[in-house]
Amino acid sequence: MKIAVIGDYDQNRPSHIATYEAVQHTAASLSKELFVQWIPSKSLEADDNLAQLRNFDGVWGAPGVPDSSLGVINGIQVARETAIPYLGT
Repeated sequence: MKIAVIGDYDQNRPSHIATYEAVQHTAASLSKELFVQWIPSKSLEADDNLAQLRNFDGVWGAPGVPDSSLGVINGIQVARETAIPYLGT
């Protein structure tokens, strides 16, 4: 299973560490292999970068204030329009 996390990873933010750990714990409890990729919000401002989200089984909007609200909104739109599950925190 592949999960995209839209946000601007900061290794010093407890909520970002907890987000990654939550996904890992869930995968372990379900005995599933999981690939998690953080995608910077600014990278989703460009239409040609949005297509990468279609390669994921789910999208998680990371907690905190993103560098680009537009990038997050674009990511939400792609998830909604292509029926990819989305969770925003």
